Amino acid sequence: MPRQAAGSTTGPPNRQASGQSRPTARPPARPTGRPRPKRRRSPGWVPDQHGAWAMLVVPFVVGMLAAGPAPVHLPLAVLWVVGYFDFYAVGLWLKSRRKTRYVPPVRAYSIALVVPAAAVLALRPGLVVWAPAFAPLVVISLWCSHRRRDRSLLNDATTVLAACLMLPVAFFAGIPAPALPGSTPAGSVLPGSALPGSTLSDAGGWLGQAGPANWPQVWVATALVLVYFFGTVLYVKTLIRRRGDRGFLAVSVGYHAVVTVAAAGLTAAVGQAWGPVVVVFALLAARSWWVPRTAAKPIQFGLGEFAASVVVGALALGVVGLLG
Repeated sequence: MPRQAAGSTTGPPNRQASGQSRPTARPPARPTGRPRPKRRRSPGWVPDQHGAWAMLVVPFVVGMLAAGPAPVHLPLAVLWVVGYFDFYAVGLWLKSRRKTRYVPPVRAYSIALVVPAAAVLALRPGLVVWAPAFAPLVVISLWCSHRRRDRSLLNDATTVLAACLMLPVAFFAGIPAPALPGSTPAGSVLPGSALPGSTLSDAGGWLGQAGPANWPQVWVATALVLVYFFGTVLYVKTLIRRRGDRGFLAVSVGYHAVVTVAAAGLTAAVGQAWGPVVVVFALLAARSWWVPRTAAKPIQFGLGEFAASVVVGALALGVVGLLG
């Protein structure tokens, strides 16, 4: 870098010596006040439990398709999803020891429940008979949130049971309403009952093969998805929160093995109809042992869970006889 000549000065030339006025630089204008921070959306608006969506969708869709879609299924689906959002928001509010920042989503979703609930009751008032089945499950789960035990197996089992109960609820919503007082007994289609002398062809539903006579199969389908989804709870825990826990891995693998053996026993007892169930649960048992030993990423086993849920939903419709 070349040096400056002797006697030279650094900086701009002296403008005053030449008679020129030196412009004065204005300092940058100071803000009149501090910039307002961006308002952060209060927590609790969107559930972060992505695996719960399969539990919300599969039982509902299986029950709806088994009976045949009906107009009431649309507001019932909205009520189910908004109810889940409200349940999630209330759980966070209780877990936070009732902090006010968690109140907005609770208030908004609770208000949003009014319209779909009114529509459901207007289209099918008999659905209210299912409320006593859900009430204790909701209370137990919210108690777990209050005690900050929302990750416990008790809470997991409770929420899985509540989700799977939507299968018979959606089925009930799609079949003919129970008879009014004074009508013939043949009109009764309450859970567990059947039309006297009815067959699969008596349904008249969208699929044309499922109806009031199929309550036993509906409960079998409910048990099938319940067993599967509780197994996914154990399996996913071995991949995230309990990863590396050999004891919990043994519980997960053992559970899937017992379910597979039970399905094989049913196949031997009732025939080949349960064969696909045995195959699927044997694959799920192998997966519960192998995947935790790999470096699978959440997106990978998440997609695997989605595919498995679709397969089990199809089994619930086909293998247990809801589709013939």
